[in-house]
Amino acid sequence: MSKSGGSGNLSRPFIRITTIAVALSLVIMIISIAVVTGFKKEISEKTIGFGSHIQILNYDGNRSYETQPISKNQDCLPKVKAIKGIRHVQIFALKPGIIKTDTDIQGVVIKGIGPDFDWSFFKKSLVEGEIFELSDTATTNKTLISKTLALLLKLKVGDKFDMYFVQSPPRARRFSVSGIYDTKMSEFDKVFILADIRHVQKLNDWKEDQISGFEILVDDFDNIEDLTLQVDDIAGLVFFADGSRLKVQSIIEKYPTIFDWLGLQDMNAIILIVIMIVVAGINMISGLLIIILERTKMIGVLKAMGAANPLIRRIFLIQSGFIVVRGLIFGNLVGLAICLVQKEFGIIKLDEASYYLSTVPIYLNAFHILMLNIGTFFVTIAMLVVPSMVISRISPEKTITFD
Repeated sequence: MSKSGGSGNLSRPFIRITTIAVALSLVIMIISIAVVTGFKKEISEKTIGFGSHIQILNYDGNRSYETQPISKNQDCLPKVKAIKGIRHVQIFALKPGIIKTDTDIQGVVIKGIGPDFDWSFFKKSLVEGEIFELSDTATTNKTLISKTLALLLKLKVGDKFDMYFVQSPPRARRFSVSGIYDTKMSEFDKVFILADIRHVQKLNDWKEDQISGFEILVDDFDNIEDLTLQVDDIAGLVFFADGSRLKVQSIIEKYPTIFDWLGLQDMNAIILIVIMIVVAGINMISGLLIIILERTKMIGVLKAMGAANPLIRRIFLIQSGFIVVRGLIFGNLVGLAICLVQKEFGIIKLDEASYYLSTVPIYLNAFHILMLNIGTFFVTIAMLVVPSMVISRISPEKTITFD
């Protein structure tokens, strides 16, 4: 068997084709899982950047941006912060209004934030200007607006604009543009501007300790459901004197359409991976049968010398395993190279309006790559067990004289 790796005139091209088929299958699997996970990661991070992982609100059943306030001094807050896996808790308040410039008008929502706000997401999305600073004492009129709003309203960094609020009595505020961000999530970019939370409190005639709610950031998105339940067990049991209570809501519950859409991408990737493994397995079956056909005389000799069918099958399966491993090595090299080039240079572009991203995203996870290799190897070898049984049908007396 030392020459059976491809020395035969018949089996050599088939082994090459089989190796290439296994490699190409793995390349497609690596690219598909890297794109799907990258896409989910990017969209999830952008959605979370606007709404955090978990929110604690007033349980008033109100789905508008005019929220009922709660106190920021909640007795349950220290217990929530102590939950393992929770990274940060911050206050926020929402207030809808209308921006009016000399030539344009646009409805938006102020997201009021405090000094405890985590700026990491918006710092990465900042394209012009700078993040404004917040203090515990002074109120700032500076805001952060999106590139989408800046283009619609013809605003630049440093410009001032008036915002009007429909309430009784109607009120107005003048703000200035401190910075411009661009997340490419149009449904959010067209809506939210960031400003000092004190503006929302004054416009709503709230007290200094009243807010719309708390935003909670967690360390691992995969644990969001479990952490939401833990927070709900603590904060969801809080009732106030007027009979109202707190509501705990995860980002998945708040934007189910987005995350259901992302969930469909997992199914697409699974279907593609299954198809590619089946294709690799079928090619390996063809290659194994060709090798067995070419080695028929040798199989007869081995049987005449006393070799049992299981031993001979094991020999051919081991050789097939070497072919699969060779294909996996080439597949890893090509697949990872393509992913790294796309990740570094963003060669393949996307329509931002449809996909919320300018280029195809790539996220390489070592565990995913390892499981693809292990799964492909064992499933492919398992598919070869039945075809290898053809060896048991080969009789020595007929094959030794075979030419």
